[in-house]
Amino acid sequence: MAQTVADQMIEVLTQAGVRRVYGLVGDSLNPIADAIRRNPDMDWVHVHNEEAAALAAAAEAQLTGRLAVCAGSCGPGNTHLVQGLYDAHRSGAPVLAIASHIPSTQIGTNYFQETHPQHLFLECSAYCELVSRPEQLPRLQRIAMQTALARQGVGVLVLPGDLGGEPAPHPTGHSDLVSPTAVLQPDPDKVRALAEKINNAGSVALFVGAGVRDARDEVLELAGRVHAPIGHSLGGKEWIQYDNPYDVGMSGLLGYGACYDATHEADLLILLGTDFPYDTFLPQARTVQVDREAAHLGRRTKLELGVQGDVGATLRAVLPLLGRKTDRSFLDRMLRRHAAALEKVVSAYTANAQNLRPVHPEYLAALLDEEMDDDAVVTVDTGMCNVWAARYLTPTGRRRIIGSFRHGTMANALPHAIGAAYAAPGRQIVSMSGDGGLTMLLGELLTVAEHDLPVKIVAFNNGSLGMIRLEMMVAGYPSFQTDHGVADLAGVARAAGLPSVTVDDPADLPKALRTALRAPGPYLVDVHTDPNALSIPPHITASQVRGFALAATRTVLDGGVGKMIELARSNLRSIPRP
Repeated sequence: MAQTVADQMIEVLTQAGVRRVYGLVGDSLNPIADAIRRNPDMDWVHVHNEEAAALAAAAEAQLTGRLAVCAGSCGPGNTHLVQGLYDAHRSGAPVLAIASHIPSTQIGTNYFQETHPQHLFLECSAYCELVSRPEQLPRLQRIAMQTALARQGVGVLVLPGDLGGEPAPHPTGHSDLVSPTAVLQPDPDKVRALAEKINNAGSVALFVGAGVRDARDEVLELAGRVHAPIGHSLGGKEWIQYDNPYDVGMSGLLGYGACYDATHEADLLILLGTDFPYDTFLPQARTVQVDREAAHLGRRTKLELGVQGDVGATLRAVLPLLGRKTDRSFLDRMLRRHAAALEKVVSAYTANAQNLRPVHPEYLAALLDEEMDDDAVVTVDTGMCNVWAARYLTPTGRRRIIGSFRHGTMANALPHAIGAAYAAPGRQIVSMSGDGGLTMLLGELLTVAEHDLPVKIVAFNNGSLGMIRLEMMVAGYPSFQTDHGVADLAGVARAAGLPSVTVDDPADLPKALRTALRAPGPYLVDVHTDPNALSIPPHITASQVRGFALAATRTVLDGGVGKMIELARSNLRSIPRP
């Protein structure tokens, strides 16, 4: 049998180390699906909605750093990919999406299921092109793949359904694909200017994001050299918060501790590897920024200096130029304020929680944090599960926390967990699912069962769209259409073929979690949690919360901080005594 265009496409993927394609088969994808069927080095991972395929690929790419692939059939099939591709692109996940199209001779005739994917996916991709003739392959495919890797985003290849079955006109050959490993060195003049600003500042604070992933040691060395408190975004938490003697918490609506105070009261604020979008939480003054992406510089806050470069390379260049500061009063004041802030809220909602019914979600999150493996991969639904993850999941340097932190789509946790299960076999995979997110893509329970994936699904089931309910409350609106009753998620899971248990008594929760986490295959724990666990302190007005610009808004979501209080107390004990 002569090699077809589809055969060639799959061969190019296997050359790049891709071993699976996530998707849902359909008529315009038949040549691709059949090429996978006949290729022993490639698997098709059947999901029940193409959105889940794109989210699974996004999680795989984030965990491995390698290209992951999803596919959707023409029209509705590939339009379902949109949410997951937005999530992948904004998360910096290298994903190739194969968006099949109607037959090439019918394009432009308003044919059945006709859309124009090359236009649809432009905003959520770094590369998006329509294949018009077989002769354009495999070149266009390799360009799409290389662009996805180089720009750490999505490449979309739009393939009319009839072209996949055409004979491949060119031999496949081989072309090396390059992942971005080069270190971006900063301009020496900028390094000297940065050193001058740090040396001249009486007090310095650092605010870091996910861009410090490979620069943890350098960030801690800088903080120690200039006695700088370190705050972080949610994306930066897993890379910098653990074992950090300078930690003062997190900023933003989900923030806690003294991070906001430190960033606003320092003489100089240094943003490191963060594109933190909430400009109202930044001081808009006295700020310098270091980022490898020049487009990120200054787009969230006014800058006195912007430095393009990898965080690690920039700090390695600037550290020899810095004097060692002797006054650590600012750092000590922030550490004390941070510990006091956490002490104030640590028991606000968790006191006696092990005896309260319905189960307090804070208690569930704290207990899950204790029971999980140190190198677990945790996927987190958008909404209130983000709050519990921010406060109660303790970074270890080996755990990964994946969520739709930049796109903010619902229903991401379970599809992300599916991709994580393929990307990290042997590691514990835990999906922190809200009942709203889980029921939105409920069919993916079948995906987990059909593939026997060892995903542990912990459902925070309160019968409410909690974050939306909160947003209505703080904006002065009565909650409306947010509460729909507690569904029997354990029963649904059993019907889908998954072992499951319902927990409504907190005394039963430790055993239920241990059973689920130690089970060899999938498991769902349906925990009936309190929809009213999060309340608004009475001294916060709706107008204050609406703007998210005042320091007082940070207390809106104060409600316990798990093991972070232990770190804060330890750091407080480390302050030198006069």
